[in-house]
Amino acid sequence: MKRDKIIFYISTGLLSLLMLFSASMYFFNHEEISGMFKSFGYPTYIIYPYGAAKLLGLFAIWNPNFKAIKEWAYAGFFFAFILAFFAHFMIGDREQAGAIIAMILLIISYIFNKRINK
Repeated sequence: MKRDKIIFYISTGLLSLLMLFSASMYFFNHEEISGMFKSFGYPTYIIYPYGAAKLLGLFAIWNPNFKAIKEWAYAGFFFAFILAFFAHFMIGDREQAGAIIAMILLIISYIFNKRINK
């Protein structure tokens, strides 16, 4: 049980750092992110809500009282990382590594969250 908690906290902590960095880029480096969204063909008005959703998802994952919302947060991050991977792949900028790393951390966090909350 102790090993499972350590793995959960490490993977969730690294995922959180990655998401905090991403959200901070959305809020504080809007011009660069706006250019990236335009190259993907995405509307730029979703940048701030998307950054806020990332922060809310992190809050839900770390809060033990929100079991149903935690599942939705994991699902939301899963789809966000899949879409990020394919968005980078389709425009050919070779920036898919961040999405792959985030997906691996998310899957590890989810599996070990389920193990420690049995």
